[in-house]
Formats: sequence, C-alpha cells, structure tokens
Amino acid sequence: MEGGAGSRTASALFAGFRALGLFSNDVPHVVRFNALKRRFYVTTCVGKSFHTYDVQKLSLVAVSNSLPQDICCMAADGRLVFAAYGNVFSAFARNKEVVHTFKGHKAEIHLLQPFGDHVISVDSDSILIIWHIYSEEEYLQLTFDKSVFKISTILHPSTYLNKILLGSEQGSLQLWNVKSNKLLYTFPGWKVGVTALQQAPAVDVVAVGLMSGQVIIHNIKFDETLMKFRQDWGPITSISFRTDGHPIMAAGSPCGHIGLWDLEDKKLINQMRNAHSTAIAGLTFLHREPLLVTNGADNALRIWIFDGPTGEGRLLRFRMGHSAPLTKIRYYGQNGQQILSASQDGTLQSFSTIHEKFNKSLGHGLINKKRVKRKGLQNTMSVRLPPITKFAAEEARESDWDGIIACHQGKLSCSTWNYQRSTIGAYFLKPKELKKDDVTATAVDITSCGNFAVIGLSSGTVDVYNMQSGIHRGSFGKDQAHKGSVRGVAVDGLNQLTVTTGSEGLLKFWNFKSKILIQSMSLESSPNIMLLHRDSGILGLALDDFSISVLDIETRKVVREFSGHQGQINDMAFSPDGRWLISASMDCSIRTWDLPSGCLIDSFLLDSAPLNVTMSPTGDFLATSHVDHLGIYLWSNVSLYSVVSLRPLPTDYVPSVVMLPGTCQIQDVEFSEETIEPSDEMIEYDSPEQLNEQLVTLSLLPESRWKNLLNLDVIKKKNKPKEPPKVPKSAPFFIPTVPGLVPRYAVPEQNNDPQQSKVVNLGILAQKSDFCLKLEEGLVNNKYEAALNLLKELGPSGIETELRSLSPDCGGSVEVMQSFLKMIGMMLDRKRDFELAQAYLALFLKLHLKMLPSEPVLLEELTKLSSQVEENWIHLQSLFNQSLCVLNYIKSALL
Repeated sequence: MEGGAGSRTASALFAGFRALGLFSNDVPHVVRFNALKRRFYVTTCVGKSFHTYDVQKLSLVAVSNSLPQDICCMAADGRLVFAAYGNVFSAFARNKEVVHTFKGHKAEIHLLQPFGDHVISVDSDSILIIWHIYSEEEYLQLTFDKSVFKISTILHPSTYLNKILLGSEQGSLQLWNVKSNKLLYTFPGWKVGVTALQQAPAVDVVAVGLMSGQVIIHNIKFDETLMKFRQDWGPITSISFRTDGHPIMAAGSPCGHIGLWDLEDKKLINQMRNAHSTAIAGLTFLHREPLLVTNGADNALRIWIFDGPTGEGRLLRFRMGHSAPLTKIRYYGQNGQQILSASQDGTLQSFSTIHEKFNKSLGHGLINKKRVKRKGLQNTMSVRLPPITKFAAEEARESDWDGIIACHQGKLSCSTWNYQRSTIGAYFLKPKELKKDDVTATAVDITSCGNFAVIGLSSGTVDVYNMQSGIHRGSFGKDQAHKGSVRGVAVDGLNQLTVTTGSEGLLKFWNFKSKILIQSMSLESSPNIMLLHRDSGILGLALDDFSISVLDIETRKVVREFSGHQGQINDMAFSPDGRWLISASMDCSIRTWDLPSGCLIDSFLLDSAPLNVTMSPTGDFLATSHVDHLGIYLWSNVSLYSVVSLRPLPTDYVPSVVMLPGTCQIQDVEFSEETIEPSDEMIEYDSPEQLNEQLVTLSLLPESRWKNLLNLDVIKKKNKPKEPPKVPKSAPFFIPTVPGLVPRYAVPEQNNDPQQSKVVNLGILAQKSDFCLKLEEGLVNNKYEAALNLLKELGPSGIETELRSLSPDCGGSVEVMQSFLKMIGMMLDRKRDFELAQAYLALFLKLHLKMLPSEPVLLEELTKLSSQVEENWIHLQSLFNQSLCVLNYIKSALL
C-alpha cells in the first residue's frame, strides 16, 4: 500500500473505518424471515452497500461488501439477497459477500424477483431474463415492446406454479407461464400505469396500485374487480396487507403519507400523515404480527405497531439519520463517543460511534416552542428555524442548563440547545438594540466552563451572553469589534483571553472580563475559519488565499505558515495533543500538518469535497462529512495501532483518491496482505554503536554482567547452598547444553578414529585460556577487539576467573597483565563500552593491587590510565553539573 515517501499514494495516517448515520434511501427495503432463529430481518440499501437489521431491536446485524456502483433495486429469498447495480446484479450470502454475479443485460435493471432456484430480472428496455442462480446461466429471455408494454412491476401470484404477473406503464397486465414460455392471459387494466402489485392474503386476489392513486383489489382467476380505493396523494408507491387477523391494507404515497383501508367495510379507517418526510419507498406488514416496516429516501427506517383501539399505528422503533447534507459536525464530550451534527434539514442530531441505539435527535429548531405545544400544531414547517450553520458545545454544565449554542442561516438570533434533554433550549440570544434586518450571526463559541456564549455578527459586533440566564453580559469594542463581518471567535481555557477575527483582515486579542483590546494584528489575507486548541494555546487560521497560519496566543506571534491547498479551506481540526493540524478543502483533499516540524506529513484525495473534519478527543478517529452526502465517515488513526513514518512529504507529492469508508470494495483479507508488505519507509533504523567519536558511549550489556563484579565474594557467600543438591529419582531426558549465559546445545563429538591413541596430548593441559591468548596476540598487533568480545560474553564469575588467572601466580604473566591494561586504555580512548572499562579496571585493581607496585612496566601503564580516567571524568562531571543546573532552574523558576 505504501512504498517510499515519493511512491506512497494512499493515506499513511488514516484508514477508512465505517460510515455513521446512513440507514435508508429510495430503494424499497426487503423483509426476510429466518426460520432457524425465528426472527425477521429487514435489509435497507445505503448507496453501494446494504445494511441488515434485526427487526426485534433494530440492531445492525451485517453490512454488506460494497458494489462498484450504487444499488438500484433489491430482492431476497430465504438464502440470498439480490442487489442490482447498472446492468449487472449480484447475489449475496450471509448478508455480506458476493457469491454469484449475473451479467447479460444491456440496460439498467430495475426489477428483481426470486423464483425458487431461479431469479427473474427486468431492465429498463423491458427485457426479462430468467437465470439459474447456482450456474449463473440464462434459462429464458423475453423481450417486450416498450411502446406497447413497458414492464413496471412484477409479482409471482401465490399458488400459481411457474407463473408471473407483469404490470406495465401502459396500464395492461400479463400473466405468463415461464416454464412453457407462454402468455396465458392479458388483463386490459384501467388505462393508467401500474406502479405496485401485491398478493392479498386470499388466493387469486391481487392488489394493483395505479399512477392515479387508485388501489384495485382484483381477482385474477376470474378477471373481476372486487373493490376500488382512491388516495389523493399521487401514485401508489407500495402496498401491504395485514395477516394477523385484521383485514387492513396499507398503501404508500409520494407525499410520505400512508393510507389504511378496511377491506371488510371498504373504507379508509386511518391516515398516517408524514410517516416519512419523502416518498414512502417501501412498506411491509410482518407476517402474522401487527408491525409495519417502512423506509424512505429521508434516510429513515421505521417500525409501527398497531395496538390501539382505533387501528392507528404508533411509532415503535426507528433508525433515523439526516435527510439532507450536513452543515457542521463536532465531537461532543471528552470520551469520543458522540458526534453532534447539524444538517440542511434543520435538525441537530447526535450519532454514537459505539452503537446505533445511543443515537438521538435533538429535533428541529422551533421559533416558538410553547405556542406549538399550546396550539398543538401538526404541521410545524411554518414555525421551524432555518438550518444550523455553526454551533459550539460544552458539556461542563449540561445537567444544569443548556450547553449548546447555534447560529442559523440568515438569522440574527442564536438558539440554545440542551443535550441531556435532547431538545431546543429556553433562550434565543440576540442584542436588543439592533434595528437592522440584514444582520446575521456568523460565529459562536462557548467558554470551557459552560457559563458564557460569545457570538459574532455580520455587522462586526461581538457580544457575550450568560448561558444560564440568557442575559447580555457586554460587547467587545465601543460600537463594534470589527469593521467587517466577524469570521471567528474563540475564548481560551481560563476565560482570560478572547480572540476575534474579521473579514477586514484583522485579528484582535481582548481581555475577556474587562472587554478591553489588548492587541490587534493584521493578517496577510482575509480569514475564513478560526480554530483554537485550548490546551496548548495554539490558534489555527485558514485564510482566503488558501493558506493556513498558526499562532501562539501567549506570544501572539505567527509560529507556522502552511500553503498547498488549491481551493477554499472548509474546516480544520487539531489532534488532541495539539501536534497535528488537519485541514479539509474544496480541492477534495484532507491534509495533515505536523506543527513541531512545520511539515506536511499526510495528504489524500476524496471523490467528494470534505465539508467538515473533527478529531476525536481520544485521538482514535477522524470524522468527516462531505458535499451531497448524508452520512458521517469515520477514519481510524493508524498511528495508534501500528508504526507510522511521519516523514515530510516531498513537494512534488501527488496524492491518490481514497474511497469513503463503507463504499470501498477492498476485502479484509486483501487489506491485511497489503499492510504486511515491507515498506522502504518502515525499515527499522539501525543505530550505530557510537554516534560520534567524542561521545561517551555505554555498552548494550545488561547491568547484571558488570555491576556486581566487585561484590562477587559477598554474593557467593549468600548464595552458598545449605544442602548438597539431590539427584531426582527418575530424571527426564534433557538435551545437553554448553554452560554459559547464552544457551546452546552441545554437539556430540564425532570420533572417526576407531583406534584412539592412549598417549596424552600435553597441549590439552596448558593453563592459558582463550582470553589470555587473545591478549598475547594484542601485544603483537595492538588489536584488542577479539579479547574484549570474549570478555563480554562471560558472566560475572567467568570474568573474575579470567582476570584472576592473568597474574603470574595463576598461570599468567606480567606481559598479559600489561596487555589487559592496554585494552582498557583502548576502550577509554575510543569512549566506547565506558561502564565496562570502569568495572573491569576496578576488579583488576582489587585482585592484583598487591603485586602491581613491584612491576615498573605495569606502574607505567597505570599512570597513563589514571590520567585518562581523570580527564574523562572531569569532562563528564561538568556536563552533569550543567544539566542539573538547567533542570533545577526549570523546576523552580517562575516562568
């Protein structure tokens, strides 16, 4: 997936995780019954994939793999779900993976009908093909003349073996035997296009929905119309019958209303008005249950229960997202589990990143909530507030009063909202003395304590309000804070400083309490967005020239400047630690800037321009919203669970387009294989043994190898066994090992000579060890690395034995002792293995201190060593003292 910095194209920091807030679109849902689990499941389409929900709790059971294009129609039988896209359709097993794909149509498929071991598909050119599911072969193809009989609906009548009923846009119906390929009967129809066909609970009876809004209950055996109903809401979109003992039929309409008809009394018994805000895409009564499942293009899936005496349905369960593109999203709270989102549909909703059951809607903003309650207005469209454009939220006092402040499109007053009660709040905050009608609220912020709201207006005024009482608490500046429209307001974490910026290109710092101007700064270009990271005091400014400036509000100076975006910057977000600044632009890119290094470290493109970005307070997810998309898309932070190189991207770096989460076709297995591939960037850095010849470098050996060398006699005394070791009665088989610190298996000696000589080889009895021999070699060639490496491999007892054996009394010689001291001198010269040199020298002096003065050669070497050790220590001590001084100053100084 990623090569070197120059070849990497996908995002290194963010991987697509999932989409939130997508539940349904204009494709009718499919209801299935699982006989094994004895449960109903409803499948809804969400673009290129579909979701499957358990009807009992509306919990998400499965999300299918994505298809190359948007799904245009769906159907299902007991085993498989069929989904068509373009002129192809696929069969999904286990609600997830594609197992069959059927190709053969030349036009877009708009109807699917499972038919036993076969499936029937109809395209927009009225070509009907019957496929064998498991072999994926065509069984039969029927071609109809579009001008005479353009197929609009399809139905398999109950108990009619091998027969299908087709409805047309011209109004006539045809009954076909698909096994013998014969047209059995043509129903003349009602001269109006057929939009829906549904099997009634009675055999031979079919409900026919028409373009005129009529529902015809027709007996297809005798070609008799039994009854007619009419709805004045436009064409019938879908029909369903109750099968739990009540003779009720439900019919959907393009207005979002549902009509309930009594088939015994032949009359309308109830209306479910505004069941959806868009056309009813599909409605289904569950078999032998008083439950109606509906879905629509308003991104809502609803289940209604009919348990009232009047036969009206009440909402039992629902899953609902935004029905229009989003305007603003922000994480709410510090746990990173809720995302607040505002939309062009006028609602404010909260989506949980944990589970859909924690989602909640704060509803539409109403101009006069009390009046609506008092008068009981059904249609609240006239009193609804315009869509929210910007909002700020703080959970500090959410249980005491409203904690969300929002400004609306084209409105002066800002509304307050209560997250805990999930409703619009008590106050509309606006200045009383303002008389101009064209002034609107353009920027809002709420203090970290949750007590005050700061609101900037298009007239340049910046006001402060109390969130608890709604009382105006002052304004910044004499008449106005800025000459132009206010583009951003922010308050620091301690309510000491307020920062405002205006379209005239000025950035102003104010004292929050006294409202006095502290400093004014001129910007290179007019600001577009302002964002403050309160913990670090870092202020991000997106300018109209597509550049980003980063300021420190303590010093009030520009500390970083970033450029590279090719379009207007829509939103920015800081990472929780304040190290990254993530920007989203109309050039369809999301870029991550590293503030400490001042470099661009990640960039990727999307097929739809990002409007909002927000980073989780816990740092695990990045959430984005996009132009013309209804969902919130989550991207996981890869740096939390794998090693990521944060090298700066080259200036000629060209990012590639990354698919939105939940819409990409990458399978899990393929993704895991890609991530395993070695990357040039991810090659581990091999640290050299010594960074610089002037630096004192320690060895990599554990402390146990050198720290206790001087106290070995005490340790041996303590560890002396009280009893001799007992041999176990039946010792298990062990592979013999060579004694030493690193375990190695003993290789059996191969004796090739059958007649072994009994003469003793005196060379074997020599006392000199390998270490002594290497030291003798070192005297000749002045190379001591081999001897030092031998010593490094030994444990403390082995080291003591080797150093003890250097003296002439134990088989060594003065020359070997001199060679050892030269080896220590070499280690001190190179400043490597510094602690080993000190430990070995200390042990050597302890063991041989009595005999050293009697040997002039050794005394000369020791004098040289003494000056070396002293010189090194003075240098180190000065560095230690300097570091301690700086550390004490930092700890005690009042900065």
